[in-house]
Amino acid sequence: MAAQTVEVTENAPSVTLGAAVGLSCRECGERFPLGPIFACATCFGPLEVAYDLPSGDPEALRKQIEAGPHNIWRYAPLLPVPTDVAEKPNLNPGFTKLVKADNLARELGVTGGLYVKDDSGNPTHSFKDRVVAIAVEAARAFGFTTLSCSSTGNLAGAVGAAARRAGFRSCVFIPHDLEAGKVVMAAVYGGDLVGIEGNYDDVNRFCSELIGDPLGEGWGFVNVNLRPYYGEGSKTLAYEICEQLGWRLPDQIVIPVASGSQLTKIDKGLKELIALGLVEDRPYKIYGAQAEGCSPVSTAFKAGHDVVRPQKPDTIAKSLAIGNPADGPYVLDIARRTGGAVEDVDDEQVVDAIKLLARTEGIFAETAGGVTVGVTKKLLEAGLLDPALSTVILNTGDGLKTLDAVAPTSGPTATIRPSLDAFRSAGLAG
Repeated sequence: MAAQTVEVTENAPSVTLGAAVGLSCRECGERFPLGPIFACATCFGPLEVAYDLPSGDPEALRKQIEAGPHNIWRYAPLLPVPTDVAEKPNLNPGFTKLVKADNLARELGVTGGLYVKDDSGNPTHSFKDRVVAIAVEAARAFGFTTLSCSSTGNLAGAVGAAARRAGFRSCVFIPHDLEAGKVVMAAVYGGDLVGIEGNYDDVNRFCSELIGDPLGEGWGFVNVNLRPYYGEGSKTLAYEICEQLGWRLPDQIVIPVASGSQLTKIDKGLKELIALGLVEDRPYKIYGAQAEGCSPVSTAFKAGHDVVRPQKPDTIAKSLAIGNPADGPYVLDIARRTGGAVEDVDDEQVVDAIKLLARTEGIFAETAGGVTVGVTKKLLEAGLLDPALSTVILNTGDGLKTLDAVAPTSGPTATIRPSLDAFRSAGLAG
């Protein structure tokens, strides 16, 4: 197979990040050297990493991956990271469980095989550890001294932990009204945590201003000026799912949508595996899942629009509460191209879905996972998801971070005196 290459129109990059050879505009195709930039100077489109990926025997590459560490660095040849990345101080996220969810499948009527990719097993208990790990390597390469981000919660914790492990200062920014569990987890690592009065979109705008101010000199914002590298971390979900399925593509995959970056990069990862010959090229469908209280992409999909109209978030699924998702139009393209869809569920359905997953599979998902399970159920009921096909759904975080969502309806079955008679009277004896 021929190597995948890109011609960089500027001077050669001054840093080396594995197989990455430059940045490419997703809109106009303009090429730029590797650097801390995220928008095209020609059309202002988003930039993404371009590669000279390995060529040759797919079986040899497959064996190389399988012999690698049990974390995302097993895929280092396909990522914008130095070749010695596994030897550097980092949190080593990834290679989380792919759970065959037979109990949930029976409940939902899925016969083709249902799997939950449970990313709550990452170091800070969300998929954000993946994207931050890649951004950290870019920050090292570009000489940044402070790691920062705008966050709806999970990313703040991931940046705080990764920065301490890698030897960076951290200063992260969050909406002032996040869930208490996420605030504590972001603060406990000892970096600076700043609450901004407003929603996530307000926080993100502030960070964009700071990045252009002398106050932000030496700062690497993982989801702003390091965004092209950060986004590549989500590809590892695609790599792991296919490897854990025995090097095959899932027929259907349901992915929560906040900014939309995770969904677009999973699609990119699947296409790369096909191009490298690591999986058989066959159709797959990608579905996006949103909360009804913040569903700009779902709304656009259902209306047949190509433009995503911003919304003001109002949902318990705060990790998905991005009213103006940067990758929204690309999510629409992918859902339509693959024959998938984008759907949403309300807060009550989110809570019901969290409990359903916990009751059937023993997995306690945060609200984003509840959105994904709830949307999966809704898609099945509407006939938009084929129950006879293999289906993977993503749980991107731990339910302990969003206890408020289920606390009002989850508690002791009974409170009794410490006696056998009281236990019998409560009707719990069997």
